[in-house]
Amino acid sequence: MTTLTVTILVLLLVSFAPSLAAQLPGNHDTNDKSSSLLPPVATNGQPFPWVHMRLPETVSPIHYDLLVHPNLTSLDFTGAVQIQLQVFEDTSTIILHSKELQIAKAELLLQHQYKIPSNISFHQLALMSDVLLVRGGMYKVRLEFSANLSDSFHGFYKSSYRTTTGEVRFMASTQFEATSARAAFPCFDEPAFKANFTIQIRRESRHIALSNMPKVKTVELPGGVLEDHFDTSVRMSTYLVAFIVSDFQSVSKTTSHGVKISVYAVPDKINQTDFALNAAVRLLDFYDDYFDIPYPLPKQDLAAIPDFQSGAMENWGLTTYREAGLLFDPNKSSASDKLGITMVIAHELAHQWFGNLVTMQWWNDLWLNEGFAKFMEFVSVNITNPELQVNDFFLGKCFEAMEVDSLSSSHPVSSQVDTPTQIQEMFDDVSYDKGACILNMLRDFLTPEAFKIGIVRYLRRYSYQNTVNSHLWESLTNICQSDDLDEGRLKDDGFCSQEKAQSGAPKWYSGDQLDVRAIMDTWTLQEGFPLVTVEVRGRQVRLNNSHSFPIFCFLWQVPLTYITSSSNTVHRFLLKTRTDVLYLPEEVEWVKFNVDMSGYYMVHYEGEGWRSLTSLLLTNHRALSSNDRASLINNAFQLVSVGKVGLDTALDLSLYLSKETDIMPVTQGLGELVPLYKLMEKRDMEGLENQMKDYIVELFRGLIDRQTWSDEGSVSQRVLRSYLLLFGSVRNHPPCVATATHLFNKWRASDGNMSLPSDVSLAVFAIGARDPEGWDFLFEKYRHSQHTSVKSRIKSALSISPLQHKLKRLMEQSLAGEVMKTQDLPHVVISVSRNPKGYKLAWDFLRHNWHTLVKKFDLGSHSISGMVTGVTNQYSTREMMDEVRGFFDSLSEETGSGLRCIQQTYESIEENIRWMDQHLPQLKAWLDRQAQGARTETRGHEDL
Repeated sequence: MTTLTVTILVLLLVSFAPSLAAQLPGNHDTNDKSSSLLPPVATNGQPFPWVHMRLPETVSPIHYDLLVHPNLTSLDFTGAVQIQLQVFEDTSTIILHSKELQIAKAELLLQHQYKIPSNISFHQLALMSDVLLVRGGMYKVRLEFSANLSDSFHGFYKSSYRTTTGEVRFMASTQFEATSARAAFPCFDEPAFKANFTIQIRRESRHIALSNMPKVKTVELPGGVLEDHFDTSVRMSTYLVAFIVSDFQSVSKTTSHGVKISVYAVPDKINQTDFALNAAVRLLDFYDDYFDIPYPLPKQDLAAIPDFQSGAMENWGLTTYREAGLLFDPNKSSASDKLGITMVIAHELAHQWFGNLVTMQWWNDLWLNEGFAKFMEFVSVNITNPELQVNDFFLGKCFEAMEVDSLSSSHPVSSQVDTPTQIQEMFDDVSYDKGACILNMLRDFLTPEAFKIGIVRYLRRYSYQNTVNSHLWESLTNICQSDDLDEGRLKDDGFCSQEKAQSGAPKWYSGDQLDVRAIMDTWTLQEGFPLVTVEVRGRQVRLNNSHSFPIFCFLWQVPLTYITSSSNTVHRFLLKTRTDVLYLPEEVEWVKFNVDMSGYYMVHYEGEGWRSLTSLLLTNHRALSSNDRASLINNAFQLVSVGKVGLDTALDLSLYLSKETDIMPVTQGLGELVPLYKLMEKRDMEGLENQMKDYIVELFRGLIDRQTWSDEGSVSQRVLRSYLLLFGSVRNHPPCVATATHLFNKWRASDGNMSLPSDVSLAVFAIGARDPEGWDFLFEKYRHSQHTSVKSRIKSALSISPLQHKLKRLMEQSLAGEVMKTQDLPHVVISVSRNPKGYKLAWDFLRHNWHTLVKKFDLGSHSISGMVTGVTNQYSTREMMDEVRGFFDSLSEETGSGLRCIQQTYESIEENIRWMDQHLPQLKAWLDRQAQGARTETRGHEDL
């Protein structure tokens, strides 16, 4: 080719006017000449030729040829990418993404090869050609680049591990979601710019390379370097691209549909991969059958990465995980480990359809990916692994979502976002857990059969495309009037033919044609959730839909369900107005709305409603399901906060827990009661604090004392046992402390070689970590263990210790990252902050290391938001409020002043202060009455 010189202005956007981000709702209008927008500045000091955060739609990538060569000695990499482009509008400028890459060369390839100058500005790269790119034309650009392997957990980053012989080995891996593919190669790093990828990776012979697709050949280059060539990918977004260079080993199996499943791990841990392999085979087969859409790739790799910030990542064909999310040893791992590993694999494999095959148009609808994957975890594992009893745990996700969603600083499921930090903030409990809970509500609303037909229609219609909310609602409307059904592309499993034969009214609403979009827009475009007020007057049930959390005047379309004392049949009603009235066939003793809490809303019972339900729980609690009992506990205590229910009412209801044995109501009861004394710990009120602790221990004493120190029972029983024995040990319940001390002494005498029951080992370690010698012994066992599950329990036990100097050392070691992985630092800091001896230490640590932390974990990330809210959300004094506000208000926008989690923190602390000031006298009076009643009962027994 003849080489002609052209100019490519590589403008690396070095500054973006703050006013821009506020005005960028994804506006792609290239004719927008608004004078209020200050032009961003490029690396050459000149104005950057594009003023929006979102890329223009003048050109779009079709295919990437990508070559990457990491050097695991110098810990940097070089690369080259050739991008085939389609032009939609005449232009001489190509705007794409690049972050912290050194661009060595940029060329436009036509019949001739043109060198073009480039310039970079705030993650954007401008290639400016004096050759006009014509609408409808196809062009290629080629760029050569280099960079250091990242020290963070995103982009193309370095990871390391220590072998059993003490050798430190390095590897390189990728984490591109949401906006970090641009840090590994120049690209159009937005989810709607889907393309095919052909990847080549250079490596040393002692390493292997993995990518999304299978390797097709290896070429030996001069100097002994090997170049692996991978097959061309399906059409996908940049955030799903992945590659790894490491010395991993693998185990493999093939699914019944012919897909090769492989699990990769460091050599010393490859014997801990069988459980994940078998789970992945079962789950991929399940999804293949459930969606009736074949998994489109020939292989699915699962890789356990030694350093990994999030739980896992759904890269198409190469899912990546924390080691704790993939590795399982049947002799060392607990029941909760088995449950957690299965669920995280189910989540990532669900993404191969929801997220990868069909992808949200933009990050504002992230919930279409994450809400579905979270929801499908439970649907799939309930069928593939019924012994894990996952339905016992789903409700907890809804409670977690509601805790965040009740704040005025929450956000709608579908929210406008523009900047990388705003995008990162979308990866929260609202997108994941609320998304899953409203999907569960919709499934119950439409029936599981109709819901399945609708989501399969959605996946088929939009395969390899991008979607918005309305595409899902359209696919779930008129389920039995589908061309796909008529033409045999969808299976209805007899559902629609049965519905047509019945010719009856719709299951929920016998009026107008069901408008799924109208219903669900109220759940995805409004923040918070409704509070439905119920008042029973004879046969009449008056409903009020005028209130919500937080206190806004939103109107919701609420799929109500209810049962009564006279009928266990689930009755259904779609509440579309602010008020309505139901008529019962007869008067009843009680009515319970939101059956099994399948709906994402709370219920307040006016009149005698709460009293009648409390009486039922005290006399015959099993008349209600465990989820119904848990939801009553949750709703009662949450309604105290908004003044709908008196504290006495909620505490009276909690008395029934002395007879409770099921995991969901027990953990929810503890989850409502324990935070009350955690607030007191921050107020130096030891007398009332101890009174509250004694009440809770006494409430659950019978259940705690019935626990065996073993690994026997169902998964739910085992998880509950671990929870209760740890609680009893931390609260100094004498039988727990005595047994845990005995077991720890025996275990330490054996130099840690004695086999402890996995489910109770955390309680044993927690007691052992109370003295310096025991803490140091555990720390050394952590240092040398090759079992992630054991290390996780030791780490938690070390953070529970009352030894303040050890707590400081634990956080410092986690930040250093040599013995304890820095990926675990957020968990360590939050856990220390829950410790009455450590909450001030954790706050000081967070403040003093803030700038290091946001650089390592990224502004807006779940790790940063988790530390901010986790460290501060139990503060309950005005002094602490002032200190927290003083620090965060001192930050600049670049260092996090605008983070949503900071607003959530302010709101939570203010609510804690208000709650304590308002309710402490009531709480003390109620506890005094209970103590007096217990003393009277004891004297009565003595008289007998």
